[in-house]
Amino acid sequence: MAARRITQSSINWSALAERVPASQKSSFGAFKTKSDIYVRAVLANPESPPKIDWAYYKRLIPVAGLVDSFQKQYDGLSVPYPKDNVSKFVDAEIEESQCEISNYKKASEQRIQNYQKEIAHLKALLPYDQMTMEDYRDAFPESALDPINKPTFWPHTPEEQVGYKSKEQLEAEAHGHH
Repeated sequence: MAARRITQSSINWSALAERVPASQKSSFGAFKTKSDIYVRAVLANPESPPKIDWAYYKRLIPVAGLVDSFQKQYDGLSVPYPKDNVSKFVDAEIEESQCEISNYKKASEQRIQNYQKEIAHLKALLPYDQMTMEDYRDAFPESALDPINKPTFWPHTPEEQVGYKSKEQLEAEAHGHH
């Protein structure tokens, strides 16, 4: 009668517990307890409903056709196993997540390679305490002081330079407000 019988939980609780953040351990414990109670309640009931001795009731009950009517209704009763309408969506989400994870891994590997090149470059440089201003300019041309081509005013920060505009000013100009 039953389509499938649950004999034990198919959830690997220990593997799942390893992935739960410390802040959610108590909620996870409560969820596991509820799940265990549910599984025990399901297992406490028999797999199929009890058999009824219809002949005994037909002899006992004098109303004609009443027991036959009940038997017909009882035999006609069937509780179908719920249809699985969700697994395909879950599988699609898993596939999408796997794709996102692999893309993130590829991007991370690329970032790691770039950072390793940067680290190798920095290790190859002279230590800062041994650098002259010219050494610094050669190593970091974009951030070095260049008084000939890009003269700046003390204290040589972007905010102190001629023509500097704050983020707010740039946003206001972009929206057309003056």
